Amino acid sequence: MSQLEIFVTTIGMALITLLCRAFFLVPKDDLPMPAWLREGLRYAPIAALSAVVAPELVLTQGALTTWHDARIFGALAGLAYYAWRQSLFGTIVCGTGVMLALRFGVGW
Repeated sequence: MSQLEIFVTTIGMALITLLCRAFFLVPKDDLPMPAWLREGLRYAPIAALSAVVAPELVLTQGALTTWHDARIFGALAGLAYYAWRQSLFGTIVCGTGVMLALRFGVGW
């Protein structure tokens, strides 16, 4: 691939990325969409986050983990702390603290 082809490809990819990201930002009014789609899109961020976090909690190298996994108890402790205090920083500290205590203290 020549230098010109690499340059043109890079510029083309940048323009396509800019257009895709600006699609939702350019219109001044809300995009017309059905109410069911608008309601469903409200849950898209939490669904995406769950899809990333859940496999990390319950899978180890593609197999289901056992209950002797510090990650599960760390996540449960963080969830309980968040339900109690609604503090993001405290949730991270609590979950990480429980996970590290189990990992280094108990050896899980």
